[in-house]
Amino acid sequence: MWVGVPRETQFGERRVAIIPASVPALEKSGVQVMVETAAGELAGFPDQAYRDAGATIAETREELFRQVQILTHVWALGANPVAGRPDIELVRSGQAVIGFCHPISGCSAARDLAECGVMLFSMELIPRITRAQSMDALSSMGTIAGYKAVLEAANTLPRLFPMMMTAAGTLAAARVMVVGAGVAGLQAIATARKLGAVVEAYDVRPVVKEQVQSLGAKFVELDLETDDAEDTGGYAKEQTEDFMRRQREALTRVVAGNDVVITTAAVPGKKAPVIITRTMVEAMAPGSVIVDLAAERGGNCEVTRPGETITHQGVTVIGPLNVPASMPNHASQMYSRNMTAFLQHLVKDGEFILDLEDEITAATLVTRQGEIVNPWVQKAMAEATRERSSA
Repeated sequence: MWVGVPRETQFGERRVAIIPASVPALEKSGVQVMVETAAGELAGFPDQAYRDAGATIAETREELFRQVQILTHVWALGANPVAGRPDIELVRSGQAVIGFCHPISGCSAARDLAECGVMLFSMELIPRITRAQSMDALSSMGTIAGYKAVLEAANTLPRLFPMMMTAAGTLAAARVMVVGAGVAGLQAIATARKLGAVVEAYDVRPVVKEQVQSLGAKFVELDLETDDAEDTGGYAKEQTEDFMRRQREALTRVVAGNDVVITTAAVPGKKAPVIITRTMVEAMAPGSVIVDLAAERGGNCEVTRPGETITHQGVTVIGPLNVPASMPNHASQMYSRNMTAFLQHLVKDGEFILDLEDEITAATLVTRQGEIVNPWVQKAMAEATRERSSA
């Protein structure tokens, strides 16, 4: 069984799906690894490192696609709609494609792959169950993003994070607020605390209060009904517009008292909820910083411009895209471990096992035998069709 590692073609992407250190573990499962030349160079993994680990180097992308049964991407077609489009001409019926593929927003690309006879597996759809923790790439990349967001804020803020007692007087610690206490948010809390900031956090899910407090941060509690705020997968549910309005009103005073706000709130498959309004931004002190990690889905802040850093009435608002790619070495290391665990789940003794009774396999499989088979993706496509019809 051959697994291929193409060079990533998404603009600005520096990660690689499998690193050399993962090759021996895959070989033990009967998997041989073929890597497109220079696929790992931007992440710090040259071709020779792959050769030394036992992988084969393909000189061309065409050779790689022709030889392998499974293709492993960071960004598969769907998540990489422009630069990834030429791959449609290279894939063949019966191949499996694994990677981030934006199964909801990229459903047209999923249809194209289905028509090619490709089995598409989405790394976004790894279920949050104990058995799949080692495969949870969203959590791995969220860890990187939460850490880097704090560094960006600290680098931009015109003051120090920790309290300092100096001969020139005492410098008060910076105040940091984290919105959303998922993986990225918790890592942001931990990193800001390590840098010496006073940290508080808000999440619509009250069950995360203990996790926030365990990291030394204050949990912001608002007088809102939140008993039904979490879905079965542990993610925040989409809330009503009335709830969002009352939440914004309650948060205005809290946000204004902080030097840094880091937002991480997301609802799977949906546009990011706007939590930080223009009014809240304008109430913050000049020099304050907002890092909006939800920028890729429109942003949690009303004035965010995805991919840009702007100044709004003295407040710097950063809307970063693809943050994990800015730390490609460790991001690739973590993603490769997730990918390796997923491959070991699918391949036994060199044979690809498609067990549709298995919860992990069934949850991640998007296309098979020319059809989109994932119920969650089917539902989202049906909703999108209804919305277009009623427009």
